[in-house]
Amino acid sequence: MTEQNAAKKSASIWKSLRLGLIVLVSLVVFAYGFQVTQVSFAEIYSETRQKSLTRVIRALVQPDVLKYEQVEKQIITPMYAPCPVGGYSAPEVDQEGAYLVVTPPCAEPRSDVQIEGYNFTPNTRGQLYFIPPSEVSLSLGTYEADAQGYFSVTAKVPPRPNEQVQYVRTTISQKVGSPTLSRTAIDTWQKIVETVFLALLATVFGIIFAVPISFFAARNLMKDITAPMSSLALSLIGWPVGIWLGVKVAGWVGERSTSLQNNMLFSLLGILIGAALIWLGVRWALPQEEERKPSLPVRIARILVLLVVSLLGILILFLVSSLGLASGASVAKSAGFVGMFGSFLNNLSHILKLLIAVITGMAGGALVSGLFSRPGKVMVRTLSPAARLWVNLVLGALAGAVIGGLIGAGLDWLYQLSNLTKSLYVPAGVGAALGILAAILTRKQDALPIGIAIYYITRTILNGLRAIEALIWVIVFVVWVGIGPFAGVLALALHTIAALAKLYSEQVESISPGPMEAVKATGATRLQVVVYSVIPQIIPLYISFTMYRWDINVRMSTIIGFAGGGGIGFLLLQNINLLNYRAASTQMVAIAIVVALMDYLSSYMRERVV
Repeated sequence: MTEQNAAKKSASIWKSLRLGLIVLVSLVVFAYGFQVTQVSFAEIYSETRQKSLTRVIRALVQPDVLKYEQVEKQIITPMYAPCPVGGYSAPEVDQEGAYLVVTPPCAEPRSDVQIEGYNFTPNTRGQLYFIPPSEVSLSLGTYEADAQGYFSVTAKVPPRPNEQVQYVRTTISQKVGSPTLSRTAIDTWQKIVETVFLALLATVFGIIFAVPISFFAARNLMKDITAPMSSLALSLIGWPVGIWLGVKVAGWVGERSTSLQNNMLFSLLGILIGAALIWLGVRWALPQEEERKPSLPVRIARILVLLVVSLLGILILFLVSSLGLASGASVAKSAGFVGMFGSFLNNLSHILKLLIAVITGMAGGALVSGLFSRPGKVMVRTLSPAARLWVNLVLGALAGAVIGGLIGAGLDWLYQLSNLTKSLYVPAGVGAALGILAAILTRKQDALPIGIAIYYITRTILNGLRAIEALIWVIVFVVWVGIGPFAGVLALALHTIAALAKLYSEQVESISPGPMEAVKATGATRLQVVVYSVIPQIIPLYISFTMYRWDINVRMSTIIGFAGGGGIGFLLLQNINLLNYRAASTQMVAIAIVVALMDYLSSYMRERVV
């Protein structure tokens, strides 16, 4: 018992020492934190800072929303300097409105008098003047009326002796008529509408890319995707080759169709005829049912027809974009809604024209990659293990060299190395070595987990994009497209893609696996599994996250406006820099109202959908 008591006492001592050490370390950490962040509560007792804070708070709670028509009125009271023979008594004044009282009503030059004001507009400032018979205005100082409209100022009578009556004067502004919206309120309304649509477009553009990316970033969808080493290597080689071919073909079609694109009638006819030929070609080359396998000449003919159909599809994209640009530019000259629609059509056509090379490049990459990967699958089934190892070594080295060379070319473009050894030979050699190493390490297994690799690559890219705030991205886009809301749309859209893709993918990972397994059991393809078992489970959550992201984009747009991204942030920054806190308060109130309305709209939509 004695040993047990000693052990318990020793453990209790160590526990107390550990607790004391933790407390001591915490105190050191917080003390250092206070020092680094320059925490100083002594500043709050500064009288100057308290007055400044009071002034700012009072301005913020009085947003500049309404205005009245202002009429200037002069408030005058007579006085003598020096006093006339027999003295002088001030006349009675009308005390219904603002008035001045000078005490004494007559005084010697350079002597002090007290000037009091009554019934002035509360909390306003003004200037007092001494008006001699020459009517030259001499400043007596400034005043500031209190909450009751009263002020008292001690002033020195100017050295202007004269036997005639002289005056003390000030000018005030009085409100007349009914209130109307102020200039600040009108500007705020215009900018808050711009902000809402800026955030809306950024959210829509973000959704378009985030939804498909989210499936690649979902572990439960990607973990089962595997491929043999030989097939993967050939597929990696095929992607850059196909992209290059697709871009070149798009450029060739665009150059050859210039005459058609420059004529609106020919463009329209080309679209109609091309669409009809595509429909006929697809129906013949891809029949729904066949009783027997077609002969080799028929298969070759079908492949050629599909190639022609692809060229016609690219041609139609060029013709549609040129027709949209021409018609949109002509309609945009009109006024009102018609002109706005024309500008919208023109911009959509520009987007399509920019995307043609991207679409054809990706399509070419997918096509060539698929064609290249088929021989790799055949090799796995037909070659012996030893032969398959040598093939994997060769193909792995070749694929690694291609990928390494492409990475080197990208680094050369970024850093302008201008050295083939650094930008091509070394990256290609390192890539080939890594490809050989991958082939050696995977020789005992039939397939590689490419799905997990894609998952980690996608996640890494999304994390990198999300780590850089939209305020930084807008600086880049301002250089590209200029100062304005379009730069803000692009910056917010890029950040939205990364944020929504992460949120969407996490919802995909948390869905019930039962429906997926049931759809897979029917022999469905991977795309059918996503369409029929994944999407129905995630639609309500996608809508909820989308509305929340729109809310975030509205608030973020106030910040990117500081860097030239448009929206209400520009006005807010301008008024803060000018110390116009009443106008800044108007913008903050507008932001709060919009965010609250969007929250209610989001709740309504979730209630309707969920």
